[in-house]
Amino acid sequence: MTTTAADPTSTEAPPTTGGVLSPQYRALTIGMVALITLVAFESLAVTTAMPTVAQALDGLYLYALAFGGPLASGVVAMVISGTWSDLKGPTRPLWHGTAWFLAGLVIAGLAPTMEVLVVGRVIQGFGSGLLTVALYVVVGQLYPAQLRPRIFAAFATGWVVPSLVGPAIAGLIVEHTNWRIVFLAVPAIAIPAALVMRPGLARGDAHEPRSGRLWDKRALWAVAAAVGVGLLHYGGQQHGGLQLVLLAIGLAGVVVFAPKLLPSGTFVFKSGLPSVVALRGLVAAAGFGAEVFLPLMLTRERGLSPAVAGLVLTVSALSWSAASWYRGRPNQPFSHAVFLQAGMVAILLGIVTAALTLNDGVPVVVGILGWSLTGLGMGTVFPTLSVLVLEYSERDEQGANSSALQLSDSLSTATVLAVGGSLFAVLEPHSAPTAYLVAFGLPALLALLGVQAGRRT
Repeated sequence: MTTTAADPTSTEAPPTTGGVLSPQYRALTIGMVALITLVAFESLAVTTAMPTVAQALDGLYLYALAFGGPLASGVVAMVISGTWSDLKGPTRPLWHGTAWFLAGLVIAGLAPTMEVLVVGRVIQGFGSGLLTVALYVVVGQLYPAQLRPRIFAAFATGWVVPSLVGPAIAGLIVEHTNWRIVFLAVPAIAIPAALVMRPGLARGDAHEPRSGRLWDKRALWAVAAAVGVGLLHYGGQQHGGLQLVLLAIGLAGVVVFAPKLLPSGTFVFKSGLPSVVALRGLVAAAGFGAEVFLPLMLTRERGLSPAVAGLVLTVSALSWSAASWYRGRPNQPFSHAVFLQAGMVAILLGIVTAALTLNDGVPVVVGILGWSLTGLGMGTVFPTLSVLVLEYSERDEQGANSSALQLSDSLSTATVLAVGGSLFAVLEPHSAPTAYLVAFGLPALLALLGVQAGRRT
């Protein structure tokens, strides 16, 4: 993986070109953003629907595996997709990923038992991993550099919009119709979205194939890391001695094999690509690691209703979308490094402000508005890192480096959620304030490290 490229901090105006919705890119852009949106919607909708699903299929004992399974299979798929895209171009892994994703949804939607549903979820996660990495490579190969911030900003919005409406829609579906629709409705939209991309993707078939193996040592390391992720997720749902054993084994798997899948120097913030990949893991783990505890704290400690507590996530999603839109505009006034450091500072301030609402003397609105800073930071950092990873990649390394970026996200988030959730479960019965301070303190520390990593990109 190369760590050299043209100066990514340059703010010189690029040559004028059509936008991402100009005739030559319109169909491809719409199709890709639609797929990203559907992947995001399904992730959020399934979280809402899964309690009902597990009860209906009498499968509560597999509840955690229904989430850990697709996370683990996605890790393997990301590595395979990166290698595949570099060897043969992104078109094949994109089509295969879409097919696996849709097949998994159909299997889950028609599942007669919880065991079959878990199989469908694993297949779905594998497809998601294939197609999301391939989409990054499509951007690198088919869009000029000056348009990449805009398309990645559109990708970010594709994740934000479902966070606003996805859980509510899924809740209405489950409550008033049938939970199976949550799985089966998406293919009806995804298939047309995929077909819309075909003309634009034809330009990607010009990729000159290279010899190599898809199933190499990196794929084996990915399997080992995936097992670690699965054990972390599953162990976090257990109790007592079994929880400690599973978490220890899972953490060991991630710690041993994750460095083999990421650029050398990632964990010491080596300048260039390694720091970009490291920062993606830090920003994801910090933002999502704190977000899962915020509604819980507002409902249990401050007495808010679930609907009002959920408003805090809506506010941050809106600020995330606004920041992503701004980062997609041309002629930005600051370097990438400045945006990254400012974004991480905003995330840190948002986490600290949210934690302050543990004090009854701090108005809840302060926490809600403060958390919008985290949304601003996430919306600033995510698109910037996506642009940088392509700028630091030669054409035949875009797949591997895009894979590393998303692997860092998945592995870091899974690890922090498992560790943070376990610490919270141990501390909360004895001292709820201490438990929440630890739950917010770990992400805050990661955000602080992210400020340092931003300087090294």
